[in-house]
Amino acid sequence: MKTVFFGTPAVAVPFLNLLCEKQPPLLVITRADSPSGRGLKLTPGPVKVAALERGIAVATPGNSAEIARELAAVKPDLAVVVAYGRLLKNDALYVPSIGCINIHFSLLPKYRGAAPVQRALMNGETETGVTSFWLDEGMDTGPVCVSEKTQIAPDDNAASLMDKLVSLGLVVLDKTLSAVAAGNPPRIPQSGEASFAPLLKTSEAFLDFSFSAARLHNKVRGLALGPHARVYTVINGRKTLVQVLKTSLAPSADAAVKPGAVARVERGKGFVVQCIDGALLVEAVRPEGKKSVPAWDFANGFQLKAGDMFAV
Repeated sequence: MKTVFFGTPAVAVPFLNLLCEKQPPLLVITRADSPSGRGLKLTPGPVKVAALERGIAVATPGNSAEIARELAAVKPDLAVVVAYGRLLKNDALYVPSIGCINIHFSLLPKYRGAAPVQRALMNGETETGVTSFWLDEGMDTGPVCVSEKTQIAPDDNAASLMDKLVSLGLVVLDKTLSAVAAGNPPRIPQSGEASFAPLLKTSEAFLDFSFSAARLHNKVRGLALGPHARVYTVINGRKTLVQVLKTSLAPSADAAVKPGAVARVERGKGFVVQCIDGALLVEAVRPEGKKSVPAWDFANGFQLKAGDMFAV
């Protein structure tokens, strides 16, 4: 069986490695090199690096017509797509004779879109999974081949949950490739209520303590993979941007304490901020332009005290 692999970031590399063991791809299609670092030097993505190290041909087509031409040149039976970063259109979708299989980090039709892991955590889900499905013209709407569930632990964040889902996804891909090789892979129409997981917006990253502590805690968990979950505060007359990296739920303060106020500083733990419902213990932060630090160290350095206010 002739295969082609589509993928770009580091999360896709384990899936390329598995495909190389099972049905080595004739070609890897990935996004073009992008500017990176202080000098904005063009840098290849992790999948491109991994493919070249294995001696696999790599293509970086810029549009759907170029993708279709690259596929037509190798005439694959199957394309495997993991976090490629671009929608495949009709002229490319139907070149592989068997089809294009995509690995998606949710239980479709829930959380269709670009940020399923983050959105599941932000919404307080306790269960998620991985689905392999056949690409069609829609956004994650094609028929399901294989799906596997997993539980979301209370202390999971986007990074730890992604690690779980990558491991589970390799199981899903292995089962999918076996089903395809056997000649009759499932094509089960998606059923149930669909939900969506659009890309995160900058405006969503700010923590507003006029919301409940549980909602904000889930937001911090969901935003753990990127430079998000930020708050503004004024400490000793200076406006400071702080990225919140880790939180836990804490008992509410006195009813007179306003949402956004520091209720108390806990030695060796961090500081507690009152919310509209409950309170949040902030355990780790990254001040603007600095490295991440325990929230207790941050509180000491900025002389944070009860009554200091975060923006709401």
